[in-house]
Amino acid sequence: MQNATAKQYEKMTQMPVQRLILMLSVPTVLSMLVTNIYNLVDAAFVGQLGNSASGAIGVVFGYMAIIQSVGFMFGQGGGSIVSRLLGGKKHDQASDTASTAFFSALFAGAFIASISWFFLDPLIDFLGSTATIAPYARSYIVYILIAAPFMAASFTLNNILRYEGKAMYGMIGLMTGAILNMAGDPLFMFAFGMGIAGAGLSTCLAQIVSFTLLLSVFLRGKTTTKLSLSRYQLSAAVIGNICATGLPSLLRQSLGSIATIIQNWEVRPYGDEAVAAMAIVGRLSFFIFSVALGIGQGFQPVSGFNYGAGRYSRVKKAYRFTIFAAEALMSVVLLGVVLFSGQVIGVFRDDPAVIEIGTRALRLQCASLLFLPTSMVTEMLLQSTGKRLPASILSALRSGVFFIPLILILAHFRGLYGIEEAQPLAYVLTFFPAVFFAVKMLRSMPADQ
Repeated sequence: MQNATAKQYEKMTQMPVQRLILMLSVPTVLSMLVTNIYNLVDAAFVGQLGNSASGAIGVVFGYMAIIQSVGFMFGQGGGSIVSRLLGGKKHDQASDTASTAFFSALFAGAFIASISWFFLDPLIDFLGSTATIAPYARSYIVYILIAAPFMAASFTLNNILRYEGKAMYGMIGLMTGAILNMAGDPLFMFAFGMGIAGAGLSTCLAQIVSFTLLLSVFLRGKTTTKLSLSRYQLSAAVIGNICATGLPSLLRQSLGSIATIIQNWEVRPYGDEAVAAMAIVGRLSFFIFSVALGIGQGFQPVSGFNYGAGRYSRVKKAYRFTIFAAEALMSVVLLGVVLFSGQVIGVFRDDPAVIEIGTRALRLQCASLLFLPTSMVTEMLLQSTGKRLPASILSALRSGVFFIPLILILAHFRGLYGIEEAQPLAYVLTFFPAVFFAVKMLRSMPADQ
């Protein structure tokens, strides 16, 4: 085991960063693509049930983002600390941090789900449901509540694996769940006649399978860090450190969820067609962005590990290469989507009104997504190196601080067009503070130790 740990350290601190990032990015990009392909397939299957059912998926997506935000907070916070501790060869402390992050996410997911059970109808209304969408949303969300603890813990486990440089194991867990989910949708929805409840059950079972596979990697001794309840530290200092480091992820996910809810509120007066169109565009946009996000997730362990080891020149080189690779790869995907926007929307809902609304919104999103890799990778650089405050500020700006007032103002003055324009404009505005933080951070790094 010590030999394997030594080899892992050597790989993370000596392999050329371009090759290392690409190697770590392949499983994360594949995981993101397969997971998001599932999301799109899910939307396509549910779309066969009508506009209200399609809208329900968009409504519940906002709630799922809240669960994910908890998992990302503990996973990104714990993982960032773990990578720097491993870079400094502090293996016991890394295991303590990983165990505390994992169990905290599991407990938090269970707590959120329990509270949600008691306020289910007000919750669905709060998420932006219309009267016609609400029955579908209720049937779907009950299964998401069952899966919530496993979902939150799975995101934490996957992030810790990535920060260790073991992203391949995370890919296996996530991809297996996504593939099972795609197979389960038609089985439960149509063969068993469960409708949208079948989509919810399929998602629930897939999340439990993913959780089991990810946890087994740690239990089988495939990782440097060890998970054990005896290592869980019910300490305000330890948990606070994890949460503070993971705060940018919490802000990003929770503000994104709030933004989705507000968007649903604003688009609701325009009918189920508009709600369905914006839900489809949201999933498509995240699918496109997931390509860049996967490359960025390959960068994070390289950044954190080498920063902890005092190899600052490698951090700088990795940062520049990641932005270049993310922009290049995403541009190829964006071109195809822009050229065939109407046809792409039509795959998910063959309704002229949905296609018309969705086509314009999707093209605006595609144009603005080119500004996103710089802010995303800069945020990841700050978080992986422990720069909590600037990482949190940038995360808040990207995820909601710009978007929320923009959508309220633009919806008032420009109606549905303004709703479509708010998120793209927010992405463009976030680019400029990202450049400022990046320049300041890179200039502050000392010479290699």
